[in-house]
Amino acid sequence: MSRTDKAAQRQQLRRARQSLTRSQRRNATRRSNSALKPFIRRARRIGVYWPVGSELRLDDFMRAALARGARVYLPYIEPHSLRLWFTPYCANTAHAERARGQSRLRIPQFSGHKIRAHQLHTLIVPLVGIDRHGYRLGQGGGYYDVTLAHTRARLHPHTIGVGFACQQVAQLPREAHDMPLDAFVCEHGLQRFGSHQSSF
Repeated sequence: MSRTDKAAQRQQLRRARQSLTRSQRRNATRRSNSALKPFIRRARRIGVYWPVGSELRLDDFMRAALARGARVYLPYIEPHSLRLWFTPYCANTAHAERARGQSRLRIPQFSGHKIRAHQLHTLIVPLVGIDRHGYRLGQGGGYYDVTLAHTRARLHPHTIGVGFACQQVAQLPREAHDMPLDAFVCEHGLQRFGSHQSSF
């Protein structure tokens, strides 16, 4: 699939996500956050994402994770690098947020000890689309592709894509470096891929 085709597919999937009504979005967000909560374990390191645009929000899940003693991390983007670091999330964002960098995504950066993805137990991944085999279509920036590629030859976190049901399609194009996610969570529940595959 060409870059033009991928761009068209991203646009189509974003439109589907944006067309959800306020009620549909609210209910889907509540159900998805609830479906993620079984992954919370005390002292476990969980990487989450800062929602951009119409991406599904994780506020309820993040509050629950902190309340149950898990350690929550957000992506940290270094200039001129696609490989993400992760820094501890603090619920008091007024004090925790650093000055924003040059990223066009305008993702808040948090201070603290930086770790790499392979040091996380669970990594919750944003997406524009995902297929029935766990392959993900991202924003196109390459941050998660590069970050996950660096976990290929070592222990890697349990990767969970999160979004709305309308973002799943039968099949997406894939390249040799692409790695499928372990699971997908949406308002219909949890779907695992690979040897643990199950349907909603």
